[in-house]
Amino acid sequence: MGGSTVLKIVTNMTDIVRSAPQGCNNGALMDRFSVLIQGVLAVVAFSTLMLKRFREPKEERRPWKIWFYDTSKQAIGALFIHFTNVFLSDLTEEDPCSLYLMNFLLDATLGMLVIWICVKIVSATVERQQYTLLVFGEYGDPPQAAAWLGQCCLYLLIMIFEKTIITLFLLIPGWTKLQAILLNYIPNPQLELVLVMLVVPFIVNAIMFWVVDSLIMRKHKKIKRDSKIKPTSNSNKATCGDESQVLLGSASDHYRSYE
Repeated sequence: MGGSTVLKIVTNMTDIVRSAPQGCNNGALMDRFSVLIQGVLAVVAFSTLMLKRFREPKEERRPWKIWFYDTSKQAIGALFIHFTNVFLSDLTEEDPCSLYLMNFLLDATLGMLVIWICVKIVSATVERQQYTLLVFGEYGDPPQAAAWLGQCCLYLLIMIFEKTIITLFLLIPGWTKLQAILLNYIPNPQLELVLVMLVVPFIVNAIMFWVVDSLIMRKHKKIKRDSKIKPTSNSNKATCGDESQVLLGSASDHYRSYE
């Protein structure tokens, strides 16, 4: 009697676990709770770029306008990637949270490599063609909004290319098994949503923003240093010229005294 009762209890518990909702439902990434989490993530993750600015040496620290131009390119690219991932995650009947996490992690690993290669290629091409206003981090003196807009378009094209590569990469068979393992042991959909939309993206985005900001502002630092070196060399030449004129003048005065 006791054994059959225990068996019924275990069977009922198993049925409850199986009937409990596993993962997020379609549309969960754009409901009110999810939008609130995404807003918090945007503010917290973007604040890491402000922290990075204050950690820069004072002699290399960018003015606020230059910093805004640099970081806003990243913000636009990150928003494009985020909403593309949300759109792709809702295309199927599978758990959108696990699909979003798979896309996000691939963007942060393989995607970062693609972005790095593309930035290097674009920067080399722009320098070769001498398109000064399209050099990442350089906006003219005074800074021009047209240069920022051109660089934004270039960076957005890089992000579109990166997202295309990642999407094609996800078409390779075998990702569905890994996707099922990632979040299959979290029974609470809201907890899964917080992990996917806040905790993991905050850690990864903080690193990505820091790395990409250093990548697209590096040229600005290099030119800034060169501009500091050039006046020094010119002043040295001017000093040498003045000294030679003084020596020639004194020599001619000396010969005139003999005459």
